[in-house]
Amino acid sequence: MTTRTGTIERKGWTNFQDWLSRKEEIISGYAFLLPTLISVLIFVVFPVFFSFYISFHKYDYLSAERPFVGFDNYVRLFTSEKFWQTLANTARYALAIVPLNLIVALGLALLINRHIPAINVFRTAYFSPVVTSSVAVAMIWSWIFDPGFGLLNHLLRLVGLQPQLWLGSPKWAIWCLVFMATWNGAGYNMMIFLAGLQGISQEYYDAATVDGANSFQRFIHITWPLLSPTTFFVVITGFIGALQVFDQVFVLTKGGPAGSTRTIVYYLWEQGFQYFDMGFASALAYVLFALIFILTQINWRFGSRLVHYQ
Repeated sequence: MTTRTGTIERKGWTNFQDWLSRKEEIISGYAFLLPTLISVLIFVVFPVFFSFYISFHKYDYLSAERPFVGFDNYVRLFTSEKFWQTLANTARYALAIVPLNLIVALGLALLINRHIPAINVFRTAYFSPVVTSSVAVAMIWSWIFDPGFGLLNHLLRLVGLQPQLWLGSPKWAIWCLVFMATWNGAGYNMMIFLAGLQGISQEYYDAATVDGANSFQRFIHITWPLLSPTTFFVVITGFIGALQVFDQVFVLTKGGPAGSTRTIVYYLWEQGFQYFDMGFASALAYVLFALIFILTQINWRFGSRLVHYQ
């Protein structure tokens, strides 16, 4: 009886020691996480709720009075012609950049998914614009599009064509941004497509070749369907990124000419940090959030039906 009691006591003491050690591990874990948690609370969570709060106020940095105005900022937003022009510009940009980026990225992935000499050199060259600063890329393309001494107009003169204003033209400016962004971002999606291509079993292609399928038929009936999860991911992230474009617009066009390249995020920055109307800018930010959320849900609802898994 005494031995059994002693055994129970030792087991209880061991369990208590285990609980203490686990408690110390838990405390140590939260102690390591605490700096990150504090920074997230200060720089992410608090700004999200505070911006929602000030979207219902006339919040001006230069004024001590910041009265509650209810939905006035949202009413101003939806009754503003500039907002609808900005929304149209952003939609035009997104609808152009997403499919173009997808086609270029997939084409590059198919091109470098081969066993050829120095293939890693080509992969690095195609991916290098992605890791280059977007501001640096924009500065380079501002020189290429320069109407006076830019490379593009120089090439047009060589073949006898009329030089264009490019970034100074309401007709061409938005397409210049699309072209530059495609060059800058296609390498990232290329690597995603390349990973998807390398995940497709060679057995499918061998069986199709035995059945007499040519390269185009193998792409249509094997590659494209099995890449649908990758394509779905690229389309969703592409639209989310396109709706938030800012740095290229800021560096190259400042929203001009005549507002033809003013996007939603640039409009937000303009209202908040140039005119100091943070209440209106916060309302615009939440409208952008709602727009991205709705479009993502639509893409997810209808696009997921086209996804095929192996």
